[in-house]
Amino acid sequence: MLDVCLLGCGGSMPVPNRCLTSMIVSYKGRKILIDCGEGTQVSLKILGWGLKSIDAILFTHFHADHIAGLPGLLLTIANSNRIDPITIIGPQGLWEIVNGLRVIAPVLPYKIDLLEMHGQGKASKSLNGFNINIISVQHTVPCFSYSIEVPRVRKFDKDKALKNKIPVTLWNRLQKGEEVQSDGRWFTPDMVLGEERKGLKISYCTDTRPVEELKEFIKNSDLFICEGMYGEDSYIEKALENNHMLFSEAATLAKEGEVKELWLTHYSPSLISPEDYIENATNIFPNTVLGEDRLIKHLTFED
Repeated sequence: MLDVCLLGCGGSMPVPNRCLTSMIVSYKGRKILIDCGEGTQVSLKILGWGLKSIDAILFTHFHADHIAGLPGLLLTIANSNRIDPITIIGPQGLWEIVNGLRVIAPVLPYKIDLLEMHGQGKASKSLNGFNINIISVQHTVPCFSYSIEVPRVRKFDKDKALKNKIPVTLWNRLQKGEEVQSDGRWFTPDMVLGEERKGLKISYCTDTRPVEELKEFIKNSDLFICEGMYGEDSYIEKALENNHMLFSEAATLAKEGEVKELWLTHYSPSLISPEDYIENATNIFPNTVLGEDRLIKHLTFED
C-alpha cells in the first residue's frame, strides 16, 4: 500500500487552517517529502506518521512558501536519533539555498546528500523502492514537477521456469532479480518471471503554467496533485503574469493526462472559499477533489 498525505494546501503565505505547501508519501515504512513550507513539521506531527524514516526531500523550487520549513524539520529529524543519510533533490541553486538555511541547523547526526539538477528536460532516480521522475516546468524561477512511481514485482512463473529448464536451486535468486551463471549457462530473471504488472504512480505539480510536456509526464497517474492558485477563469491574466494555474487549467491537464483522480492545492491566500469554484474543475474533470491540510489517500495495486 502506498500512502499519500497533502500536508499543506496553501500558497504564498499561511492562512488560518491552511498550512503551506508540502506533501508526503509512504511505502513499506519509507517516506519521501515534496516541498517543506513553513509549518510543515507541525502538520507532520499532527499526522503522526513519524519523521525518522523520511529518506528524501524533493523541492519544486526555492520560493519561501516551499522551503522555509526545512531547517526546523532537519533539527526535528535529528532529535529522532536518525543517523542514515537524507537525500535532498532540487533545481539549480539547491546547494547554496540548503547550506544557507543550515546556518541555523549546522550540526546534524546524519549526512545530507544534495542532488542539484541543472538545465531543462527530464531526469529519473531510484531510491528505496521509489522511482522518482523529474521534469522542468514554467515558473518565475527554475522549477520542477515530480512523479513518484512504485513498481510492482512480477509473479514467479513456475511453468516458465520448468520450460526453460531452470535448476530449482536458482529459482529464489532469479525471482529476487539476480542474474546467475551456473554450469556454463547464464540465467536471467526473465526466464522465471511472468508479465509486467502495473505499479502505482503519483504526480505532483505546483507553481507552473500547464506546459504541454506535463500531459505525457503525468499520464495515467493514480493521483495527480496540482496547483489551483486561482478558482475563477477571470484570473487568467494574473495566472499568466505569475506563472500559476486556474482550477480549470489543472482539470484540463488531468483530463488530457488520463489520470484517475485530481487533488487541487496551493490556493492563493485570497481564495477564501475554494468550494465556491469547484465546478470550474469538475465540469472538465469530474473526479476532482479540493485539497485540504492532511488529506490522505491509500493506494493499492490493482488485481
